[in-house]
Amino acid sequence: MSSITRSRVWRSWFRQGYPDTPEEQSKVMTNSFFLHIHPVKVNMNSLRWNYTFGLGVISAVLLGILIVTGVWLMFFYSPSVEHAYADIQNIQSSITFGALLRNLHRWAAHLMVVTVFLHMCRVFFTGSYKSPRELNWSIGVVLWVLTLMLSFTGYLLPWDQLAFWAITVSTNIAATVPWIGETVRRFMLGGVEVGQNALVRFYAMHIAILPILLVTLLGVHFWRIRKDGGLSRPHEEAEPATGPEEEYAGGAAE
Repeated sequence: MSSITRSRVWRSWFRQGYPDTPEEQSKVMTNSFFLHIHPVKVNMNSLRWNYTFGLGVISAVLLGILIVTGVWLMFFYSPSVEHAYADIQNIQSSITFGALLRNLHRWAAHLMVVTVFLHMCRVFFTGSYKSPRELNWSIGVVLWVLTLMLSFTGYLLPWDQLAFWAITVSTNIAATVPWIGETVRRFMLGGVEVGQNALVRFYAMHIAILPILLVTLLGVHFWRIRKDGGLSRPHEEAEPATGPEEEYAGGAAE
């Protein structure tokens, strides 16, 4: 075993030995791609299960499930008005584990909407949106909107009667916006009526545009959690702005 841990391959991945000292523990965190996003210090109260309920982690896990199952579904789905509904039926009835994976994707999407909403409620009621976390709260609101948009665009892809009338109603609502409503409606539909162009546009938003925006902002969201000193203390009050040396104890590690 010692010959393995002293090998160049092992040392290229694990640059420290066993973290049995505070210095080595710090190096393990700062030199790891996956661990360095954690804040240098966290408040002990914020580690209690009944403070966060793990809602942020649950939402991230559900997003991972959605990405994996969504990529799998892309192999068997064609964004075509002639084939979309038949492809969904084929996934449900003929593809091995198709019904399982499609339902896993569908229920993970529903649950993610719920957990992201509850996560925002938890952040609000515990005062975690206060200084210096206002920016991260705003990013979280945008992530909530993107989650709703992903859920809605995915709802339309089976191209059944529910999907057709959902597109019709939603685009008609968009058309009521003063001055730009009709332009927005035409952009969403790719024309003047619900058809192939609309399905392709909603499909592109669901598998590319919205996920890229969501993952990018999620990365910024995690980064801000680290830079803001981790989770807030329960019932933490907003404090006046101070210099970096005063606001973050031990901030030199940042």
